Amino acid sequence: MPLHETKSDSLPALFVSHGPPTLPFETIPARDFLSGLGAGMPRPRAIVAVSAHWETTNPAVTTRVKQTTLHDFYGFPDALYQMRYDTPGSPELAQQVQDLLSKAGFPTDGDSERGLDHGVWTPLTLIYPAADIPVIQLSIQTDLGPAHHLALGRALAPLCDEGILILASGNITHNLGAWARLRQLGQDGVPDWVTTFQDWVYEMVSAADIPALLDFMQAPMGRENHPTPEHFLPFFVALGAGIGDQNSAVLGRRLHHSVCYNVLAMDAYAFG
Repeated sequence: MPLHETKSDSLPALFVSHGPPTLPFETIPARDFLSGLGAGMPRPRAIVAVSAHWETTNPAVTTRVKQTTLHDFYGFPDALYQMRYDTPGSPELAQQVQDLLSKAGFPTDGDSERGLDHGVWTPLTLIYPAADIPVIQLSIQTDLGPAHHLALGRALAPLCDEGILILASGNITHNLGAWARLRQLGQDGVPDWVTTFQDWVYEMVSAADIPALLDFMQAPMGRENHPTPEHFLPFFVALGAGIGDQNSAVLGRRLHHSVCYNVLAMDAYAFG
């Protein structure tokens, strides 16, 4: 069944879990899911990507005419550093995003130097491998919390009706310290604390319980899965963009459900 059936240019806002930088090389269900995701919805005119890996004091957008690929990691196979995802940029879309955020009361900066970090190009390499769709990136403000990011998303909601894809990228669960400890102990399998939070997110989305989601650090096993919150904050940008100002009984739906490396829940959601 197609992800989104409509006669207009409207697109859902998406949250995807980007997993490890090696995701394009991994033989896991999440890679297969992302590889088929683009074919299930109308081709976007452009993409506004929000990654857990760009944190700034104020919201910022990339304004480059031509994007470049940031290899913002270390200790991985050489083949990963050879990968490029140099899409067109869009100064015009960057200005439109700045205007929408400014209208909503957010001071917003433009960045003409920064390229796309791996939280953006890792999933997009699989979703749109041709790298021919214009992409700009929007930063997150970790210290300002989930309600701030929900409001950012709501401000960007009009873009979804213009054929612009809001693609937020982080992880439903993200505790790499715990993963390292499990490896040291030689323990395999998915810990209960991972699936507990993974299931809780699904239940709260299904119940359209935005207040509970906003308080995710107090959820069952919330802090165990997110010792720091940055990998879950993009989720709220997608949620806000998908629902806009509507108070709907249905927030969205889960598109994918899996775990890799024992502790990285790779779930994906569509909102709107």
